[in-house]
Amino acid sequence: MQTVSINDPQAWDRALLNLPNSHILQSWAWGEFKSRHGWHATRLLFKERDEILAAASVLQRQVPPLPLSILYVPKGPSLDWTRSRLAERVLRELAGLARQQRALFIKIDPDIYYAEDAPGFSPRPARATEIAHLLESLGWRFSAEQIQFRNTLLIDLRREEEEILAAMKQKTRYNVRLAPRRDVSVRSIGAENTTDERDAALSLFYQLYAETGRRDGFVIRPPDYYRDAWGSFVDCGLASLFLADYQEEALAGLLLFRFGATAWYMYGASSERERQRMPNYLLQWEAIRWAREQGCTLYDLWGAPDELDESNPMWGVVRFKLGLGGELARGLGAWDLPTSRPGYWLYTTVMPRYLAWLRSQNPSSE
Repeated sequence: MQTVSINDPQAWDRALLNLPNSHILQSWAWGEFKSRHGWHATRLLFKERDEILAAASVLQRQVPPLPLSILYVPKGPSLDWTRSRLAERVLRELAGLARQQRALFIKIDPDIYYAEDAPGFSPRPARATEIAHLLESLGWRFSAEQIQFRNTLLIDLRREEEEILAAMKQKTRYNVRLAPRRDVSVRSIGAENTTDERDAALSLFYQLYAETGRRDGFVIRPPDYYRDAWGSFVDCGLASLFLADYQEEALAGLLLFRFGATAWYMYGASSERERQRMPNYLLQWEAIRWAREQGCTLYDLWGAPDELDESNPMWGVVRFKLGLGGELARGLGAWDLPTSRPGYWLYTTVMPRYLAWLRSQNPSSE
């Protein structure tokens, strides 16, 4: 098997989309975005003769002040995981790359699920048990740091709209229909809009996102980071922003990413104002309809806990996603291959404790 680096955006995305498990976080645009925020992206194709068998967008970040780095393959590598010998060869190639780059470890989190928890309509191979055994046999270990959500909730978009509505919880379906009667409307903003229109809409969305962060107690980054994270994908047609309005005021919004046949609901935000008008329900419904119109067959609601338990802090969000008809899919999660066990231990155990101690000594630095 030959491993080649590729620097052509169109050729990379085309190759990726022709492989199983192609994910937006493996796209050229995502690698470019991360490259502007402390990472370096290398795109690798694994070929045999002229056939492309696998792909991995590998992100690398330095660990100052040491001449060392960490490697991360977000939601990858992309390949047919039912071919165990191919999977083993790709994993060995990635391990060799980590040693060559003097990385402390390499992390992967391929988007595959456990068979008993994968909805039948999901196109992603449910081979997690076999792959976990393979990873363990090659020295990989389940990671304590799950950067992406391990589990998610999925909606099958291959059905007609009425079937998708019928699969929703009764209360959700009622609220989807109630919102327009209460004068809520939804507009979408994408690459077809002018730059000024996109910028204005993204600024509105950031205001809603900041309000949501204050209300729900999570920290958000400065606006320039999100303008890049959101704007660059909207600009190139890989994301669309949806805003729910009442009397020309934005009450809620969501950002939907799209790559190939999958749409991902990654960011959502809402105001405390006029919540009785149920803007979030209509917002999701219009995003689902848009995804179907774009040819998507899968709607990924992006994130779910290990157990669907009402005591979980995420339960309010999970209940909303379940109401939309989302079906739980438990994933393989992130796995690390340490190339230096002492270095890996220092990075994953000692350094977080040290940083926590520093923050406790100087809370104003948060």
